[in-house]
Amino acid sequence: MSLALICGQGRLPRIVADAQAERPLVCGLHGFHPDGLAVDIDFHLETLGTLLETLGSRGVTHVCLCGSIKRPPIDASRIDAATAPLVPRLQQALTSGDDGALRIVMALFEEAEIEIRAAHTLVPDLVPEAGVLTLKTYAPQNTIEARLGERTVSAMGARDAGQACVVRGTEVLAREDSAGTDAMLTRLARDRTAGAGDVFTSPISAAGDMFGGLLGDASDWLSGGATETSGGILFKAPKPAQDRRADLPAIGLGTPDAVAAAGLSGIVIEAGGVMVLDRAKTVARCDALGLFLWVRDKGA
Repeated sequence: MSLALICGQGRLPRIVADAQAERPLVCGLHGFHPDGLAVDIDFHLETLGTLLETLGSRGVTHVCLCGSIKRPPIDASRIDAATAPLVPRLQQALTSGDDGALRIVMALFEEAEIEIRAAHTLVPDLVPEAGVLTLKTYAPQNTIEARLGERTVSAMGARDAGQACVVRGTEVLAREDSAGTDAMLTRLARDRTAGAGDVFTSPISAAGDMFGGLLGDASDWLSGGATETSGGILFKAPKPAQDRRADLPAIGLGTPDAVAAAGLSGIVIEAGGVMVLDRAKTVARCDALGLFLWVRDKGA
């Protein structure tokens, strides 16, 4: 296998690269290079056709889409001859939801006879098995919250509109939009600190959650009527019909602090469907903050 990484920002590309016996070819979307990993090829979306030709000429047989990027605008003046025939499909991708758009992009690689590999198949321990990973476990109330979180994310996924939500008691406080999980939690923390209760409005901000941030800009926030300002969960799961070769949801080392700042009690992720980056450090940080991390079987 000759592997190339099609990278955005964040730690995931470095984690995938470090896990390989041979260094993969690292291709970074311009303006969204990965953390701690040198880029071999810097490319623009407007030159994707040339990138596909370059990968073929270098004997690349597999690619992994990994990292976080924001949807870039297309600059018609940058489109090269190799990419011009792809423009209608790229435009379709950029006006689709995350999963729909990723399917279009992945199809372009497959038509170039390049196979897609999911990050979690290249680094299997990215996706933990079911169970509680932390010293603290969940309470009965959190089980109820997790069921509501599962129903909420499932409904969001049916609209191809996010992979996470925040639940406290019987209220859905926030639904993730294209700004990503961190932005959602930051907004909650700010409103909590300001004593604004549980009324939230959509932020207009940057990076998407994993590679799918390229491909969506829907905002879907819900104002809740709860009076409590602490407790509750962050719930995260893939979309029901999602192509899991790209944009699998993830949590990482920064997530516990964001969850704690939002006044939540813990994190619930779907077993088999969410990556935990830097797992040992992330779990240790949860322990230090008194949070639980529950890897929950779907429907539990």
